[in-house]
Amino acid sequence: MVAKSVLIVDDEKNIRMTLSQALEVLNLESDTAVNGEEALTKLEEKPFGLILLDLKMPGMDGMEVLRRVRETRPDIKVVIITAHGTIESAVAALKLGAVDFIQKPFAPREIRELVTRVLSRETIDADTASTYEEHIELAKKCIGDRAFDAARRHLRQAIAADASKPEAFNILGVLLEVDGDKLEAQKNYRAALALDPAYGPADENLSRTVGLTRGSGIILGKDKDAQEGRQ
Repeated sequence: MVAKSVLIVDDEKNIRMTLSQALEVLNLESDTAVNGEEALTKLEEKPFGLILLDLKMPGMDGMEVLRRVRETRPDIKVVIITAHGTIESAVAALKLGAVDFIQKPFAPREIRELVTRVLSRETIDADTASTYEEHIELAKKCIGDRAFDAARRHLRQAIAADASKPEAFNILGVLLEVDGDKLEAQKNYRAALALDPAYGPADENLSRTVGLTRGSGIILGKDKDAQEGRQ
């Protein structure tokens, strides 16, 4: 994993403390900001490599911070942390390269695992990648870089490497939603569920897009599974 400084942006003190303590185990240096304005000031002062960004804050919200970060520091990786996401904000965040989401409440173990994945994918060589997992992580890296065509190629390569797993189909569905093609997105969510009827992310995404649930955001990973065995 590539060591980088992390900026934690959240208006809740206990969330900032939980995240800071979780990152200490990874030997990652972190700093905190209580709102969007303070976050932008600190980003001017230090070359952070990763931001853990609350989407809903008083004053300048996380979406506006994300827009401004993309204008000045497009290289920074951003993890969106929220309990208030909607489909509209999730799509907008994805268009700006925020590929990793985690919902409150979360356990320290979950955030450590997510941060490790986000930073480690920077070291994967696209020219030698061959496994399903490598192509999934490269697809997410490409989404973070807003290289959506390249992300689709890696997802197809992931499916070619192992067509029995649902995650690649689910992420393809998410990208189709970003493009505004809800029907094709639903086909991919259904393909994921055909492979694994218990795959929560595709189930939530399909239910949301056909109007069976309200107020949910796009689900890329194994959010429901991550709720189990928290410590």
